[in-house]
Amino acid sequence: MPPSAAPAPALPARALVGRLLAASRPLSWVNTAYPFAAAYLLAGGRAGVALVVGAVFFLVPYNLAMYGINDVFDYASDAANPRKGGVEGALLDPGLHRRVLVAAVAACVPFVAALVALGGPWSWAVLGVTLFAVAAYSVPGLRFKERPVLDSLTSSTHFTGPAVYGLVLAGGEWGRSAVLALVAFFAWGVAAQAFGAVQDVVPDRQAGIASVATALGAARTVRLSLALWAAAGLLLLAEPFPGLLAAPLVVPYLVLAWPYRSVTDEASAAAHGGWRHFLVVNYAVGFLVTLILIMIGRS
Repeated sequence: MPPSAAPAPALPARALVGRLLAASRPLSWVNTAYPFAAAYLLAGGRAGVALVVGAVFFLVPYNLAMYGINDVFDYASDAANPRKGGVEGALLDPGLHRRVLVAAVAACVPFVAALVALGGPWSWAVLGVTLFAVAAYSVPGLRFKERPVLDSLTSSTHFTGPAVYGLVLAGGEWGRSAVLALVAFFAWGVAAQAFGAVQDVVPDRQAGIASVATALGAARTVRLSLALWAAAGLLLLAEPFPGLLAAPLVVPYLVLAWPYRSVTDEASAAAHGGWRHFLVVNYAVGFLVTLILIMIGRS
């Protein structure tokens, strides 16, 4: 649905900033800034302006655009979803919708302009694809989030894109190790989005919203996620030491999803029991990945 034309509520600047930050999902900032910075440094990029500008961009403005646009155009369905209104999605007053869209664009433009100046044609292409995926997921006319399977592929691009961009911006080589890591990361992202969609099968169908989970059914979608997480682990086993140490890090995700492998569509909301631990697992896994990356950097 388009942004509401309702008059914007009078809010002090401080309160408005607080709403915008809530819309950007602060707990998820690291999921995009970290892949960029890690890929950039591992590809040989130097600590400098490009690293700082890219990291800050993927930390806040990028997430404000990705989640803010989603919250605006998903307002009607989110308002009927009991999960929304907290860390799993801001429920913004309709009167703020236009402000959120304007703020998202305004926050991104100077960073994108700087990154274009710092990069070259290949980095421009990757950044363009990544930003297109951010908009295409939610905006009317595209709404990739309502196109089964494409929803999961687009969502994974949101997180893998910054890593690919970091590699290209740093002028890194597309060696076997880098490709394996990126493909594994992409498979992880597809699995994560698909599993997250399972808990919303009932409200999505009631709202007429299509997703990978409404198309495949809850149980088949959980099994798809399990297979993709397992595939990501197997790909990482092919990495040279110490990179292969990341392979077992898919196990916590398998443990979270496994109990719901046979969940019925009617009981699919129960999958929220696994999903609500997802952020905690992400931070723990991210810490271990950091230790492995430090080992790689020293080897």
